Amino acid sequence: MIRFIAGGKGEGKTKLLIEMTNARAKTSDGSIVFVDDDKRHIYCLHHTIRFVETGKNKLTNYGELVGYIMGVISMNNDITDIFIDGLTNIVQTVSETEMIEQTERLMKISERYEIDFVISINCNKDSLPDKIKPLLM
Repeated sequence: MIRFIAGGKGEGKTKLLIEMTNARAKTSDGSIVFVDDDKRHIYCLHHTIRFVETGKNKLTNYGELVGYIMGVISMNNDITDIFIDGLTNIVQTVSETEMIEQTERLMKISERYEIDFVISINCNKDSLPDKIKPLLM
């Protein structure tokens, strides 16, 4: 399953994502991963959550991020949830076509590995592609 949290800057997306991540860490039988572009929020997360910083890797598009996520999954076969904070902060560009294609790719990964994804994105909900809108929280 994939869900998106969309909204403008300062609307509390990261706070909600951190709360969801910490809550899931209490109930999950597997590993929880939190992906962010920097380490600002590392101390807000429960110590059992695996924190992955992408900032040093300069990912240029959503496809590279999905490939990066596959690398994380390949290193740990008991991941149940991956939380991604700030898609548009992690990657430099996300076109509408790429948003749809890579989200569909991520859905296949979710089904294959039984991993739930929650992704926050800094944008107006109305500006998301119509295929993505049903995935909004």
